[in-house]
Amino acid sequence: MAENDAILAEVEQLGTQLRAARDSIAKRFIGQEDVVELALAAMMAGGHALLVGLPGLGKTRLVETLGTVMGLHTNRIQFTPDLMPSDIIGAEVLETADDGSRHFRFIEGPIFCQLLMADEINRASPRTQSALLQAMQEREVSVAGQRRQMEAPFHVLATQNPIEQEGTYPLPEAQLDRFLVQIDVVYPDRATERDIILSTTGVQEEEAAAVFDAHSLRRAQELVRRVPVGDAVVDLILDIVRRCRPGDEASATVARHVVWGPGPRAAQALMLMSRARALLSGRLAPSVEDVSALAIPVLRHRMAISYSARAEGMGLEALISEIVRQSEAGEVAA
Repeated sequence: MAENDAILAEVEQLGTQLRAARDSIAKRFIGQEDVVELALAAMMAGGHALLVGLPGLGKTRLVETLGTVMGLHTNRIQFTPDLMPSDIIGAEVLETADDGSRHFRFIEGPIFCQLLMADEINRASPRTQSALLQAMQEREVSVAGQRRQMEAPFHVLATQNPIEQEGTYPLPEAQLDRFLVQIDVVYPDRATERDIILSTTGVQEEEAAAVFDAHSLRRAQELVRRVPVGDAVVDLILDIVRRCRPGDEASATVARHVVWGPGPRAAQALMLMSRARALLSGRLAPSVEDVSALAIPVLRHRMAISYSARAEGMGLEALISEIVRQSEAGEVAA
């Protein structure tokens, strides 16, 4: 009981901070509450997020605002085809001292921060994209045979344009799997767009303020992992993830049309995101509704359907929605 009371007190305190964070974000990023909630949940869960949307929808602005509100040391990298891995990680340089002796000194790249904005990540070559893999998973990089730890907490929020293919390189599956969630940023509705143009075309714009810092964010991430989870939630997560991959538990549709499906990391992501979503809503434990709401953003970048499925008009999101419905209803795969 004492532990539950302590968790409840931390949840209430965190709820106050989160409300202040939402208000601060809304000064710079208007509307798109679902996008903001997913981004906040990803950071509370301690993971990385891939923001996919057309140009001019505020993806970069959102990441900049999150860096300010979370009080994190933020760096930005504009990914281009000529970007090299050393431009991200850093490199050792040979220096000559006053006495004539020589030694190597490591110069840190922009990846050594707490929040890295990887802008238009798919414009860099696969060789450069791979420079992020170790940092995103192990929170460290290896340079000249030495491991260098990242500053904690460490998050990568990457942006990607879904329509431009000229001069872009699709992200490899291994890197996509390291993003906790894919957040689609869509066009705002009319009322939101009206508010945007009125608030951003005046003499002075409102500024966001820091609500969290590195220490308080890490405490929130620890709290997410302490949130209790019921068996019904765990079973639904397993049902959905296992039904999404070709195998014994897959339906004939999945077996025929899904080229590759989500692995155990997807189930981990769905668990953490469900816990974080519950805390964002002021609840002490996640529900099956949290799992259902997060299935698409957590799974869609971890699956691929065949060309024949696309030719038949099958969409990945519709397929995941049907799998979620079948899992909730307890239907047997056919």
